[in-house]
Amino acid sequence: MGNEYRAKVFKSGNSVALRLPKALGFEAGQEVRVREEAGKFSFEAVNDAGRIDLTGLWGSCPDLKPLTSEEREFDRSPRIWDDPDWPGWGEDPSA
Repeated sequence: MGNEYRAKVFKSGNSVALRLPKALGFEAGQEVRVREEAGKFSFEAVNDAGRIDLTGLWGSCPDLKPLTSEEREFDRSPRIWDDPDWPGWGEDPSA
């Protein structure tokens, strides 16, 4: 059996939180997976290997340029309810 530590549960906003001893080696903000089985809880650090880091992507795409303000303006998509030939166009729907 491993080491035993005491931890304290406290109110944090509308939730409860568990304050873990520093000796466990977790860092502030670290993500932890918590499991409950038959009234017993276990927790472990989440492996970030499945996450994709895109911070270096921008420099690796030299031809990628931001859109200009003119390129950001799009033509309006036609809507059937904007068509005056559509049956019922211009009628008050609440009437």
